[in-house]
Amino acid sequence: MIYNSSATATMQQPISTREHHPAAWSGLAWGSLGVLAFSFTVPLTRIAVGEGVPALIAGAGRSVIAAAIAGIVLLIVRPRLPRGRQWLQLGVVAIGIVLGFPLLTSLALTTTPASHGAVVIAVLPAATAVASVLRTGERPPVLFWVLAGLGAVAALGFAAVHGGSLGSLAWPDLLLLGAVVTAALGYAEGGILSRDLGSWQVVSWALVISAPVTLAITALTLSEPAVRNQLTNVSLTGWAAFAYLCAVSMYLGFFAWYRGLAIGPMTTVSQVQLIQPVISLIWAALLLGEHISLLTVLGGLIVIACTAATVRMRLKPVQIKTRRRP
Repeated sequence: MIYNSSATATMQQPISTREHHPAAWSGLAWGSLGVLAFSFTVPLTRIAVGEGVPALIAGAGRSVIAAAIAGIVLLIVRPRLPRGRQWLQLGVVAIGIVLGFPLLTSLALTTTPASHGAVVIAVLPAATAVASVLRTGERPPVLFWVLAGLGAVAALGFAAVHGGSLGSLAWPDLLLLGAVVTAALGYAEGGILSRDLGSWQVVSWALVISAPVTLAITALTLSEPAVRNQLTNVSLTGWAAFAYLCAVSMYLGFFAWYRGLAIGPMTTVSQVQLIQPVISLIWAALLLGEHISLLTVLGGLIVIACTAATVRMRLKPVQIKTRRRP
């Protein structure tokens, strides 16, 4: 079709939104890979603390080990140092994904089931979309928010029916809600910063600058004789779960997740997380022996349908009328 045609043409949005650019599908693919990696976090955290790993070690200790891995990678690759405001952005990322989410979820999961944790964390995609709008100025249409809200409700309902009923708020719920808020801020800021530094550099630097705090928490926790004795009784299963939290949940998973958010648009890619409770509860059933009913399967299909509708709506090409030049 020639430029001067009066017919309706399908035109791309500016590259910054990437809403129907082929790269948007790449963003969704990377984001989905990150969600798959993170879907093991809640059940494996529950397994780790259930098998004797102290909550603070499961939360801060995994960040210390991930920071050591990240430090080695940075020394080998030697990327350019962050500059100026980027250090402040890395601080937000560190508070969100290195300190806030791991510590708060680990403390909450000492007394609450993995399925209940998945219920509260199901609102994370909506929180991330809000944080993304506040930080990037994206203005998704009203229909996006309607579909995202339906997806969040479906995810909450799915997890609640599965056995993690919300009930009345208790202190573990407040910890989980705090984890959601900090993670949403860390996700949005990390996605923005990844466009300049790169996804693996963002999580690597965030882990390294957080190391003094996480190392101090870990050392203080290990100074207690009871904690050291408890660690000697941790099973091989507990250590395997902890190793995954260190290497994947705390580090490698963010390579894919932040790359997906950086490609964006972030409000769209963040909605892929709606299916995370579905996958997490499947892993909880397989690894923790929870029962999967027909209602669970139907609920999961509804959540996936809501996610697909939200993403598809944001990726639809925009039809723009072009006028014939005189």
